[in-house]
Amino acid sequence: MRIGALSRRTGVSQRLLRYYEEQGLLHPLRRPSGYREYDEEDVRAVESIRTLLGAGLSTRTIAELLPCTVNDGQGPVPACAGMLPDLRRERERIDSAVADLLAARTALDAVIAATPLPPAGGRIPGVVATL
Repeated sequence: MRIGALSRRTGVSQRLLRYYEEQGLLHPLRRPSGYREYDEEDVRAVESIRTLLGAGLSTRTIAELLPCTVNDGQGPVPACAGMLPDLRRERERIDSAVADLLAARTALDAVIAATPLPPAGGRIPGVVATL
């Protein structure tokens, strides 16, 4: 199938499919005409890529992990025991990002709590409304 058909099958734009190829995530057959030719394995690869991106992994990490996964129809399943350290590293990175976001939310909550409410008339003295 050509790139348009793969795009329709997976719901992923043609531009994004080309990006996946640039990142080493997809390896379509190239016809003498230059057209890319995809097969059912590519459909499963795109589904796996989308799942792994949704899990917070970078395309660089996915490029390393994808050859060690199989798609059982439900999503990517690890097929290489050596993947575990990389997956744990990614989980630690995500945990750190979550902690940073929670700290930012706590700081924002403090700013919100310290911000005085406007008087009953809705106007804050000394502040000129602009449009």
